[in-house]
Amino acid sequence: MGLIAATQFLYPSFLFEIFDFSVARMVHINALVVWMLYAMIGSVYYLLPEETGIETVGIKLGKLAFYILTAAVTVVVLVYILVQVGPAEESTIWLINEGREYIEAPRWADIGIVVVVLVFVFNLFATAIKGEQTGIVTVLMADVLALAGLYLAGMFFTDNISMDQYWWWWVIHLWVEATWEVFVGCLAAYGLIKMIGARREVVEMWLWIEVSMLFGSGILGLGHHYFWIGTPEYWWEIGALFSALEPVPLVAMFVHVIYDWGGKETGTNEVKGVAEEKMMNNSPAFAWFVTNAFGNFLGAGIWGGFFHTLPQVNIYTHGTQFTSAHGHLAFFGAYATILIGMMYIGVQGNNGIKKMKATFDSKMAISLITIGVMGMTVSLTVAGYGQVLVERAQMGATWEAYFVSQDFVWFVQGLGWRLATGVVTFIGFVFLVKDLLTTAKSPRHVR
Repeated sequence: MGLIAATQFLYPSFLFEIFDFSVARMVHINALVVWMLYAMIGSVYYLLPEETGIETVGIKLGKLAFYILTAAVTVVVLVYILVQVGPAEESTIWLINEGREYIEAPRWADIGIVVVVLVFVFNLFATAIKGEQTGIVTVLMADVLALAGLYLAGMFFTDNISMDQYWWWWVIHLWVEATWEVFVGCLAAYGLIKMIGARREVVEMWLWIEVSMLFGSGILGLGHHYFWIGTPEYWWEIGALFSALEPVPLVAMFVHVIYDWGGKETGTNEVKGVAEEKMMNNSPAFAWFVTNAFGNFLGAGIWGGFFHTLPQVNIYTHGTQFTSAHGHLAFFGAYATILIGMMYIGVQGNNGIKKMKATFDSKMAISLITIGVMGMTVSLTVAGYGQVLVERAQMGATWEAYFVSQDFVWFVQGLGWRLATGVVTFIGFVFLVKDLLTTAKSPRHVR
């Protein structure tokens, strides 16, 4: 979907009135959210027995919820593609498309998503209450309540556009930049303990610091979406200050753990008082976790959280390809990387691999995907700069300025490079899928 939408930016007649850009973009963004939600829930189900010391409670109910969600997602996507739009009636909101950007799912699907998440919440709480409650599980218990609750903010409608946007951002921003960031922190803590034997007290200490900073900075960082929708001007300073702080504790946790790993407390096995070589039992997963630490800080913190959320800058960059550049790098750096790392941990655990080593496919996957996403980010930034220069600074953000900027040479070249690097990313994705499906059979791993 991303490649189709990128092609349509350069060649607007491509699939025109058959599969329009608006539909391709909608499916592309919704697919991003859905696969990450699947991966997050699956990651928790994987770590839960190990963290609590007991088998997950309600696993059959969880499987039923998985099949229900999968069926619902399939129906919604088919409706998006085949029906696309409906009449201006309330039935369209319930059956076809809610019409609210990023959360276009029809109302019946909204209700289904909430039910599925509540099943997940029940299974997590029931297992944690019955078993051991580690710091990681305790943070997850608090976070999933917010995950389920904040989605409700996108399920009611107000006829005031400023008020509607005010609540809409509670889902779009707070789901991603508060609850998801904490989710990632929990996965990072578990993964570092699992892969390199990081000290639990270290990662859980930083996890609690992250909770306090993220629920502070993440909530107040919401202000950078309130600059131009009719809310009070005090959001300018609040949004600008707190947006850049969100990834700091995640990076600090990783750096602290690696520093300890270099010492003798973490990652060292001792036999009869003799220290053996430090162990890292999953090279592909660890590589993705390292990418997450820096990608989160760069994508969510610098390229978006600071780079263009200052109101003095955002007044020019808002709604340009700068936003798209931030979105691509932030979702990849903050979420996709660590979720792929968790997939490798799952492959290792399910196949009884003691030490998983990197294969040619895994190296090609992380290299091509990282290069591709960074290439898209830089290309979109160049295109956005062209928009800012022509559309905003020179011509004053008029409709004419918008169309003139679409033909600006930097804009066109930037989108051309975005398409090319998107192809690179897709090739890396093919390597990734191939490796995840076949790496368990590789003779390189220690069993």
